[in-house]
Amino acid sequence: MRTRLTARLSHIMLTCLLAAAIALPAAAAELTTQKNVGGGVTVAVTPQNVSGDIKTWTFKVALDTHSQDLSDDLVKSSLLLDGTGVRYAPVAWDGAGPGGHHREGTLRFNAISPRPASVELQIQRPGESKPRSFRWQLR
Repeated sequence: MRTRLTARLSHIMLTCLLAAAIALPAAAAELTTQKNVGGGVTVAVTPQNVSGDIKTWTFKVALDTHSQDLSDDLVKSSLLLDGTGVRYAPVAWDGAGPGGHHREGTLRFNAISPRPASVELQIQRPGESKPRSFRWQLR
């Protein structure tokens, strides 16, 4: 009886470990850096911290170009949307100011609670008809 119980518990533990090993890389892969290239400007965004137990979510944003001045006001031109389309404005930009050919910094938003299944960061660049869009599945 004890041998059967030990074997059954071992099987359950192995199943749980395998499920976690499969699920964790998939979740991490969804939150990798995304790039959008257009109009001579590359915008790259990486979620830094979008967990459910913090007050501020952060996204690393980098803009690169060789053809124009990067004068974007990222607090005014960015929005975070949850999976239902509710819009959230950023609370701060910590990084390089307007100008130049390379800008990098952190865009901060109040955390969304409860944590949505997905988020979309939109950045509306000056002179572009549609916003740059970056989407991640959170669960």
